[in-house]
Amino acid sequence: MEAITFKLEDFEGPMDLLLYLVSKNKMSLYDISILELIDQYTQIINSLQQNRMEVASEFIEMAARLVQMKSFLLLPRSAEAERMREELTGQLIEYSLCKKIAGKLGRMAGTAFVTVRAPMQVEQDATYTLRHDPSLLEQAWNSLMGRSQRRRAPAQESFEPLVTAPFVSVASRVVHVLRGLITGKVQRLRQLFTPRDSRSQTVATFLAVLELVRAGRITIDDNGALAVRRNKNLHHGEG
Repeated sequence: MEAITFKLEDFEGPMDLLLYLVSKNKMSLYDISILELIDQYTQIINSLQQNRMEVASEFIEMAARLVQMKSFLLLPRSAEAERMREELTGQLIEYSLCKKIAGKLGRMAGTAFVTVRAPMQVEQDATYTLRHDPSLLEQAWNSLMGRSQRRRAPAQESFEPLVTAPFVSVASRVVHVLRGLITGKVQRLRQLFTPRDSRSQTVATFLAVLELVRAGRITIDDNGALAVRRNKNLHHGEG
């Protein structure tokens, strides 16, 4: 093999070095003498490592990969060797095409005429012209200074509706619901609730309906119709 007359820094990576060896040996990318290529690459890396310990790790990693590939190639009818050969050939072809296109784009960019004018100086007016409610400015200032507004204690009047609300038992609403169904005054679920009812009445009525459904006393269909379930176990005729 000829003496090395180049520096490793001349190549952008191991694929670049491999492509150089393919071109130097006048090989076709579609018909590479893979064993010869592997031997030349590993010889170059080994000789460089003897003189320089700081050879880039990516070049050493590729050398290890090629040595592994060579060990498979020496085996008769190795499917792994064929796979690795095809993979390396495809990568070299792809790298070669990308390098050609990059060179073409670089030449096109070198001949392009580019004119850039100096940036214009824009005068900025720092005057703040928006108007805000004073309370919003106060809140912003308190937030900025890490203060939190003290919340006022709730007035006693706010508790009056809760404390003075009449107590409505669920049992009384159970009787109310059954009486309405038996007398026919109530036929649908929505008839049990009116806007005039207090919150206590509404909650107690709702719980009463749930209890009656759970106990199997009434049924509710998909349309909200209510019906009293008759007990089939009562009044059996004697045999």
